Amino acid sequence: MNDVDRTLVHDGIARLQRLAELFQVRRGQLAREGGLTEPQWGVLEQIATEHFMPSMFARHHEQKPAAVSRVVRQLLDKDLITVAVADGDGRQRRYDLTARGRKTLERLRTSRQDAIDAVWMQLDPAALRHFVRFGTDLIARLESYAAPKRSTPRRR
Repeated sequence: MNDVDRTLVHDGIARLQRLAELFQVRRGQLAREGGLTEPQWGVLEQIATEHFMPSMFARHHEQKPAAVSRVVRQLLDKDLITVAVADGDGRQRRYDLTARGRKTLERLRTSRQDAIDAVWMQLDPAALRHFVRFGTDLIARLESYAAPKRSTPRRR
C-alpha cells in the first residue's frame, strides 16, 4: 500500500470513529430528552418486547447482572415499568411498561424518527445504497479479523 492509500485509509478510520462518537452523543441526547440514561432506555426498549429477562439482557449486552438490576430498580422508581411474579412459576418475573413507560418510549421513538427523517431521508438514495454495501463489507471484514483464530489440527 502506498502513502496516499494509507492516508485515505486513516481518513476513513477517522470518519468512522467520528460517526460512532456522534451516534453515541445523539443517543445520549435522546435518552436525556426522555428523562432517561442510555442504559435505562435500552432496558425499557427490551421490556417493551415482552421477552425481557435481566440475566439474558446482561449476558447479551456484556453487563453485570447487578448493573441491570439497578437499572430495573431505577425504572420502577420512575414508574415506567412494573414487575410481577409470572403466572404459574413463582421463580420467574414478568416485566411490563406502565402507561407512563409507554408514553416515554413513544416520545423517544418519535424523536429518533424525527432525526432519521432530518438526516438520513435527505441523502441521495444511490449514495446511501453504496454506503450500506460498503458498511456491510467493512463489518464482515472487521468481524472476520476479530474472530478467534482457529488452529488447524496437527496430523500425526
